[in-house]
Amino acid sequence: MNQALVCDDADPIETREWLEALEAVLLNEGPRRADYLLNRQFELGKLRGFSSGANDTGGNTPYLNSLPARFDPGESVDFTLERRIESLVRWNALAMVQRANRHDPSLGGHVASFASAATLYEVGLNHFFHAGYPNARGDLIFFQGHSSPGIYARAFLEGRLDAATLDRFRQEARGGGLSSYPHPWLMPEFWQFPTVSMGLGAMQAIYQARLMKYLEARGLLGASPRKVWCFLGDGEMDEPESTAGLGFAGRERLDNLIFVVNCNLQRLDGPVRGNGKIIQELERLFLAAGWRVIKVIWSGAWDALLARDRSGLLLRRMEECVDGEYQALRARDGSHFRQQFFGKYPELLALVSDLSDEQIFELTWGGHDPQKVYSAYRAAVEQRGQPTVVLAKTIKGFGMGKAGEACNVAHQAKKLGDESLQSFVARFELGSALDRSQLEHFEYLRPPSDTPEMRHLAARRAALGGSLPKRTRDCPRFDVPKTKSFETLLEPSGQRPLSTTKAFVQLLSELLQDETLGPRLVPIVADEARTFGMEPLFRRHGIWAAQGQLYVSEDAASVLCYREDARGQILQEGINEAGAMCSWLAAATAYANHGLPLVPFYIFYSMFGVQRTGDLWWAAGDSRARGFLLGATSGRTTLNGEGLQHEDGHSHVWAAGIPNCIPYDPSFAHEVALILERGLERMLHEQEDVFYYITLLNESYPHPGLGQAQAEDVLRGMYLLEPSSAPEAEVELLGSGAMLREVIAARELLERDFGIAANVWSCPSFTLLARDGQAAARWNLLHPGAEPQTSHVARCLAGRRGPSVAATDYVRAFAEQIRAFVPHRYVVLGTDGFGRSDTRQELRRFFEVDRHWIALAALSALADEGRIARAWVIEALERYQLDPQKRQPTHV
Repeated sequence: MNQALVCDDADPIETREWLEALEAVLLNEGPRRADYLLNRQFELGKLRGFSSGANDTGGNTPYLNSLPARFDPGESVDFTLERRIESLVRWNALAMVQRANRHDPSLGGHVASFASAATLYEVGLNHFFHAGYPNARGDLIFFQGHSSPGIYARAFLEGRLDAATLDRFRQEARGGGLSSYPHPWLMPEFWQFPTVSMGLGAMQAIYQARLMKYLEARGLLGASPRKVWCFLGDGEMDEPESTAGLGFAGRERLDNLIFVVNCNLQRLDGPVRGNGKIIQELERLFLAAGWRVIKVIWSGAWDALLARDRSGLLLRRMEECVDGEYQALRARDGSHFRQQFFGKYPELLALVSDLSDEQIFELTWGGHDPQKVYSAYRAAVEQRGQPTVVLAKTIKGFGMGKAGEACNVAHQAKKLGDESLQSFVARFELGSALDRSQLEHFEYLRPPSDTPEMRHLAARRAALGGSLPKRTRDCPRFDVPKTKSFETLLEPSGQRPLSTTKAFVQLLSELLQDETLGPRLVPIVADEARTFGMEPLFRRHGIWAAQGQLYVSEDAASVLCYREDARGQILQEGINEAGAMCSWLAAATAYANHGLPLVPFYIFYSMFGVQRTGDLWWAAGDSRARGFLLGATSGRTTLNGEGLQHEDGHSHVWAAGIPNCIPYDPSFAHEVALILERGLERMLHEQEDVFYYITLLNESYPHPGLGQAQAEDVLRGMYLLEPSSAPEAEVELLGSGAMLREVIAARELLERDFGIAANVWSCPSFTLLARDGQAAARWNLLHPGAEPQTSHVARCLAGRRGPSVAATDYVRAFAEQIRAFVPHRYVVLGTDGFGRSDTRQELRRFFEVDRHWIALAALSALADEGRIARAWVIEALERYQLDPQKRQPTHV
């Protein structure tokens, strides 16, 4: 006997007897008999809800509830009363969508998703979702987007919304109304997070939970029992973003994070896994990622059947039945259920012989059993050391009858016929509350405040700190410190070369050392911090790691070593732009979610910003985020040798479509300083819900300083950088970012080679210039009798002869935004087409945006106006060796 097998054993004698029995079987009857006996014991264990890693089941536990049937919830709960409340919520959600579509059938609205998830939400709202704790704000809850009607319906029952507001569901254009899905931008006091772009809620929830750990470790938040709850659909779990952060959450041991996956087995058009089992698949995924998995598959009505089944045949049938079959079982009646599920084996038919078809149909899934859901949630909130996922099996369109219960068309169902409506009323025992007229007109139900239901509803929410969802925006204002860097960067750099990236890092480094503001800054990089010159921050401020640094870094002796720290300030996310963006978004909304104004700075290769994570940028706008996004190595021609996948010539065009994104493409350090200072003022002191996108360059060159320019003009997006040496310029040259220096060089060519004087304008934001011009044009449209307003572009160029030529390192559409506001001929050069690898000089020549092409464009525009001879244009082509037969950069 191997004595190691019984070491640290609670009952060594019993263990020895078991092992000796097995040894006797092996000796007398051989390994086949021993294998048979062991397998029978494993089957019995599975039947009783126990699984051993010694019996390889592919990473799955049995297709049974994870918690024992008699799990003690720890408190007495009146589930009968709460079922009546749930029925009222279900009715009001249905009525709201029905009434909206009677007003206009094109409005749409979804009822089937909430019908499947109602119990999941109600148990949480009655017992687990805290709006506040004694010394902390409440839980953060990512409600599933398509369930919004049920959340509005409950808010109505609580008295937060009135009937008139419910009748404005999906009718917001005239003000007020209810947004289709969770949108903080549209309902800033109600929704915490936008979630209907499926999959984004999962990643955002993970990084919100991680940010809370980070803030607690750094002493900015006190320790609290707050949780992050995220509700997802099983079909939604196929989104890459839904699963991208699971391993991260497990590795970080985020025990303040709970996922609830509503496994109704259906996506929009059909089964999620018709030929398989999505719950088992998800269990394997989450277990492998280090999560605790709690499966809520069967309602309590199945417990007696499982207890009576000694053969294990019922479990076998449960496990062999695929999700497509389970969906079909719920789409018909009890007779069909009896024959198709139990009828496969005579023994199972005998097991349910004493049940009527109606009783068999009431054998529902666990996600509709509040006791099972309550037990799962209780276990989840008590879990320590790892995140938890609750996999709850439900029925899509539960209670909708033939209109959509478990049917493939359920997601599109927006109304119930008479038969389905009667079935709904009967299923949820609403007959006594609704008379024929109320039923016909879908009148909302809200019992008097002194009824047991309403008293219980109010008492439960009071015990949990108030109503949810709720978004709170109050947080302290901050004055922006006047650091030396702000002043220094406004001065000329002389012959000292500097990149705008270095100017930013210099300013950030000084801000981090400010006693008041410094601790509230959150520097974030996905990777390549050394590329951006941020490595000096590693030793001084540390890279945050929950467990500290468990190794001696290879470069520990260096002043620029890689240093992790349990109280570190930098978030280094690795090669994970989506994760870094979620970290930024969590910090950028901390003012609302934690009452803590933070300023996150996320720096990245600009090509891997909005292009790679654009959906999260849009969510940032919806979330009313506040912070800075820094697109370094920006432009299509600035990143030497990297090629098509690294060269960004379009991010500013994409960013322009986000209304509260403030984008800039600065060329000089003084522009960077002014933009950052103003952004901090708007976000911290004025508390505006805006975020900034600033592109930065990795080229080093001397910087002229602010000089005589007005800071306000810089911030508006256009100012005169270098006036012509002649009394009157013949052409206006505009540029931004990397191309502004080429514009300056083009001015020199025009004056030296052709005697043509030009003004040089720096345009740090063509997008802001366009927005300003559009606002002026709209005002003029609506005020025909008043003195017209003038755009900033028109004011700058007023009285000048033109033409104007603009060149940027972005596609032409970027600078084309202001065409309507330029008062004379306007020519735009840009880097349209795919990028490629070469030197900056060759790339700028290839894309026809370098100094020679800018000079040529200016001469051509002057010739078109008849102000110079066309021979000058021909001379420029020859002088600058520009090939008229050159292939167009955008040619495909």
